Amino acid sequence: MRSAEVSRNTSETSVELVLDLDRVGQVTVQTGCGFLDHMLTSMAVHGSASLQVRASGDIQVDYHHLVEDVGILLGDALGKCLGEKQGLARFGSAIVPMDESLCLVALDLSGRPYLSVEGLPSLLRVGDFDVDLIPEFLRAFSNRSAVTLHVRFLNFGNAHHAIEAMFKGIGLALSQASRYDDRVTGVKSVKGRLS
Repeated sequence: MRSAEVSRNTSETSVELVLDLDRVGQVTVQTGCGFLDHMLTSMAVHGSASLQVRASGDIQVDYHHLVEDVGILLGDALGKCLGEKQGLARFGSAIVPMDESLCLVALDLSGRPYLSVEGLPSLLRVGDFDVDLIPEFLRAFSNRSAVTLHVRFLNFGNAHHAIEAMFKGIGLALSQASRYDDRVTGVKSVKGRLS
C-alpha cells in the first residue's frame, strides 16, 4: 500500500495528514477553512485517493500559515507514498472544465520541484479565502513533493469554479502519473534515475 501519515506542529499551526494513493473514497478534511476543505476533498475524490486532514492554526490572523502548512504536509505525504517511483507512469495531465472556467494541469514526478501558474488573477477572494494563497499552497506542495507542476487557467470565470477545476485537475493528473505501468522497469527516465 502506498500510504503515508505525516504531522507538523509549529507555534502557528498543527496539521495531521494521511494520504493513501491506493484506496478510493475515504476523505475527511477539517482545516477550519471551508473553502480549502472543499478544494482538498475535490482533489482527493477526483484523484481516486483517500485523504484525511485535521488542521488548526492562527486563522484569526488569516489563512496563510494554515494553507501553506497543509501544502507542505501534502507534499511530504506524496513523496513518502511514491518512494523510489519505480514503475510509475511519471507524467500526468488534465484539462478540466467547470462551467465557464477551464484549467490545464500538467505534472512530472521528476524529483525536481518547479511551479508555474498562469492566468490566476490576484487580489480576489472567494468568501473569506484570499485567492493569492493558491500559489503559496502549490509552491509548498511542489517543493516538498519534488514535483514539476504547471497550471494554466485557460478561462478564468467564477473564481470558485476556476480554482475547483484546478484542484480536480491536480487530482486527476496525480492519479495518472502515479499509476504503475508494467512496461516500465525501474524509473521512467533515459538517465536511469530521477532528479
